[in-house]
Amino acid sequence: MPTVLLVRHGRTTANAQGVLAGRAAGVRLDAVGREQAARTAARLAGVPLAAVVTSPLERCRQTARAVVEHQRGADSAAPPTVVERGITECDYGQWQGRELRRLAQDPLWSQVQAQPSAVTFPGGEALAAMQSRSVAAVRHHDAVLGKRHGPGAVWAAVAHGDIIKAVLADALGMHLDLFQRIAVGPASVSIVRYGPHRPEVVAVNTDAGDLSWLRDAGPAGDAPVGGGAGAGAS
Repeated sequence: MPTVLLVRHGRTTANAQGVLAGRAAGVRLDAVGREQAARTAARLAGVPLAAVVTSPLERCRQTARAVVEHQRGADSAAPPTVVERGITECDYGQWQGRELRRLAQDPLWSQVQAQPSAVTFPGGEALAAMQSRSVAAVRHHDAVLGKRHGPGAVWAAVAHGDIIKAVLADALGMHLDLFQRIAVGPASVSIVRYGPHRPEVVAVNTDAGDLSWLRDAGPAGDAPVGGGAGAGAS
């Protein structure tokens, strides 16, 4: 199966203000977020992407555009961009638009931290439902792109922090109640390969480093006993 790069959008005006943006319209990258997105796009420029799949929300589409623009070359066309509602932000319901410091005083906050699998946001979505539809969407695109481009293909999914944490928890075989142990920063890149036996989590929450080795990574296979020689080994 291919390799998926889980890219979180860059910092937004809401992030900087400590507000839970949710699915609110008009939430865009701020100056720092645009720089972060450009830096991440530059990291991915040396990796020919089969596709860029993005959440429909503006902050993700801005980040996806930066990634696509850096893919353009004299001898290569930009990869197609696909908007996927399955990886849109969680519907936080009545929590949307509120300050995080205020939400931390809500009795539900402690359950979000300790037992997210049991949480349904008032007037919104259950975190378990969020995980189910986001994992299904990522695995669907991975399978489709694998059939279209072969098992060595690499593609990017541009999404949100809780979405990526939920997908990573599934790939790691972790219960959703443990997903708060995973950190996913703005414009970070996490890497998952859905192999024949199990998913392989190659990297989590990276914001620097060369990714050009992914061009020659090949399809996922058996786990190397002892850890193997690592990327780039001949």
